[in-house]
Amino acid sequence: MSSALTDLFPYPIVQAPMAGGVSVPGLAAAVSEAGGLGFLAAGYKTADGMYQEIKHLRGLTGRPFGVNLFLPQPEAADSAAVDVYAHQLAGEAAWYETELGDPDGGRDDGYETKLAVLLDNPVPVVSFHFGVPSREVVDSLHRVGTFALAGATTADEARAVEESGADAVIAQGVEAGGHQGTHRDNPETGGAGTGLLSLVAQVREAVTLPIVAAGGIMRGAQIAAVLAAGASAAQLGTAFLATPESGAHDLHKQALTNPLFVRTELTRAFSGRPARALVNRFLREHGPYAPAAYPEVHHLTSPVRGAAAKAGDAQGMALWAGQGHRMARELPAGRLVEVLAAELAAAGTALSGYATGGGAR
Repeated sequence: MSSALTDLFPYPIVQAPMAGGVSVPGLAAAVSEAGGLGFLAAGYKTADGMYQEIKHLRGLTGRPFGVNLFLPQPEAADSAAVDVYAHQLAGEAAWYETELGDPDGGRDDGYETKLAVLLDNPVPVVSFHFGVPSREVVDSLHRVGTFALAGATTADEARAVEESGADAVIAQGVEAGGHQGTHRDNPETGGAGTGLLSLVAQVREAVTLPIVAAGGIMRGAQIAAVLAAGASAAQLGTAFLATPESGAHDLHKQALTNPLFVRTELTRAFSGRPARALVNRFLREHGPYAPAAYPEVHHLTSPVRGAAAKAGDAQGMALWAGQGHRMARELPAGRLVEVLAAELAAAGTALSGYATGGGAR
């Protein structure tokens, strides 16, 4: 990775921007202060809400940080399929004593307004999810001194990121919690994806861009593995979700290591886009029938998910989590960065031993 970008954070540890109130200023500040790169998630917030969080974060740390934007979704979904799904969810709304949301609640997540705010009030790093920003957008960010990163789930998507002029590509493996950042949601793929180590190797051969590896990383030794595979840094989400600074609901944090939730699955049940979550009742009952309709399904289920959380019912919540969720540690975020860095150093020492013929100890 270019020295200018890596100079922003001493350790190759990036805290994933987790939308929905998880990546709050306190979490991002703690990570950045400890030597990683903290991130705010602008997804599902208003432009003013994003701006206020940036102001708050700047009051907590003078260290660099990033902000993540969702790209607009241009294709309208099959309204009939959404209507059918809404009919199926009527019982959920009645059970939680709420109403279903308006599926036509907007497709662009306030993208242009948020971008304007970030150009008027530049931050060190901006990353993009669900697609690739235009060359014009990337150039405008560069003019105000902001590094631009964009996600990719395939080598072809990584090439598109490189063509945009972005400074680095975030290679997201299928192990990752939350939404897969595919540039186009193709229902025919059935939520299939590539494992992180294979993806990093493929992306490394496809582009010259620096790679930030994301997906299921919970330990420093895993960071060492993706660095050895060709990445320049690792992005961790679920690992930071359980920290006290995280804005995740307590039930969500507890579910990560609760033996009732034994596995994760990619599902459209909550949002209409493939996203990895802990398997609960809602996912089992509705996942097989959810249409490919994002953000319509997200808007539709949002009140139900909120009501379930308010009622203390984890079985009705979207419990986003990566495949390594059982390895979550309830450490303060800054301490977690330190532990990950120590584990990374130890793994590097072990690898050096093999390289010099020392073998296993």
